[in-house]
Amino acid sequence: MASSSSPQPAKRKRKNQKENDDQEPKVNTTTAAAMDSSQKVLEKGKKKKKKLPPVVVFAHGAGAPSSSDWMIRWKDMLAKGLEAVEVVTFDYPFICGEKRGAPPKAEKLVDFHVEVVQKAVAKYPEHPLILVGKSLGSRVSCMVAEEDGVGASAVVCLGYPLEGMKGTLRDETLLQLKVPTMFVQGSKDGLCPLEKLEPIRKKMKSVNGLHVIEGGDHSFKIGKKFLQSKGSSQEEAEDHAIRAIAMFVSNRI
Repeated sequence: MASSSSPQPAKRKRKNQKENDDQEPKVNTTTAAAMDSSQKVLEKGKKKKKKLPPVVVFAHGAGAPSSSDWMIRWKDMLAKGLEAVEVVTFDYPFICGEKRGAPPKAEKLVDFHVEVVQKAVAKYPEHPLILVGKSLGSRVSCMVAEEDGVGASAVVCLGYPLEGMKGTLRDETLLQLKVPTMFVQGSKDGLCPLEKLEPIRKKMKSVNGLHVIEGGDHSFKIGKKFLQSKGSSQEEAEDHAIRAIAMFVSNRI
């Protein structure tokens, strides 16, 4: 009689074991594979999003060519400050040769400037394009930025010549701009009074910034007495300007 009842606990144990097995969490291999695949896509995407150094096209002003001391110094500073793959400088036709003519209207320099930009972009495809100009070159750069197919990430105006003949404001191009624009202006620049630039900046469609070089003229030259009163130097003032430009550009590329 006792032997006939002994198998029952074993059956109950096997039944309980089966119930426990059914309650164990199961790994969804399909979901795990999908998550692994998504992770690889994300990692691949991060690699693709790595920033490439910008290529800079730097245009001179009306009074001096790309070989001037001022242009060479600022070319070097821009190259270092923006960590550019190259800073491309060039000369507009009116300033080439022994007999330099008067600069034409800015609009007439656009096509030549665009050709320079296209060559730079072809040399460094996929690199962000930054247009930089000194005075006249900054006006033309703003016009070039709005040309079809240029695709500039930002424009940097070094001493934008806001006031023309008889005090006429050259603001039409600025008000049409859609490309982010950075102004670097001397506080004593007679061609761009800051009190006249400020309301124009507020009306501009594009994101824009301003860095003022205190005591600087149209070419950012600061008087010795002013520097002494501030306990500063020309190099320090220009270094602050380059840092401001670099910060603005880094947020746009």
